[in-house]
Amino acid sequence: MKRVGFIGTGHIAAPMVRFLASSGHEVTVSERGADVAAELAASVGAKVRDNQGVIDASDIVFLCLRPAVWEEIVRGLTFRADQQVVSVMADVSVASLLDATSPAKDISVTIPIGFLERGGCPLPAFPKAEPLASLFSPENPVIELSKESQIADHFAASALLSAALTVMKDGADWLGEQTGNPAGAETYVASLIAGFMRDVQKDGQGRILEERSALASPNTLNRVVVDAMEQADTRATIRTVMQALSDKMKGTT
Repeated sequence: MKRVGFIGTGHIAAPMVRFLASSGHEVTVSERGADVAAELAASVGAKVRDNQGVIDASDIVFLCLRPAVWEEIVRGLTFRADQQVVSVMADVSVASLLDATSPAKDISVTIPIGFLERGGCPLPAFPKAEPLASLFSPENPVIELSKESQIADHFAASALLSAALTVMKDGADWLGEQTGNPAGAETYVASLIAGFMRDVQKDGQGRILEERSALASPNTLNRVVVDAMEQADTRATIRTVMQALSDKMKGTT
């Protein structure tokens, strides 16, 4: 069992708290985000403290604050040299975190998504997998990164969720118009994608291309859709947007 604390108790922290509490860890959350903190106290037994109280009660501290306010809040707190600090904040450098949380030296950065509490959420981690692997795997795969800049790349890639949902929404809308049953159309499209992706192996061995190639073989409906996307430069557009997002976070644009 580990003592884990959260500074900032909102929609990002809550799924992690529920997962950790269900795994038997002792979790303390901050009063910042009072409604969510109260719900977590009632539902999973999380302790609620002020920010310094969270630090004092924890060996591992998650910083789940908005980038615009994090530094003002964190610099007013006293950390310990033996603490591990994990940031889930976009566009906050490890150097800035080290400076603000000194004398703590064990700093890492990751990108959690809400479905983490049910497992299957990939967690990119820089500069090392721990303590995330001990806390969240094997239910959630931890991907250790070799460069800090790769965090920005993974943040950009996470925006693929909205791209995928947009395609699904357009497809469901079209199907609903044809059938006159928009609810059934949405159920069909959401279940179709979720069910298929559930069975795709996630071992990093080229399974996405393998599955797409199997579906989009010559003279199939799926091949027609892939060809149309290529002709419309949809795939190139996605790559361009992701690169622009990554460059912006890295400060190269």
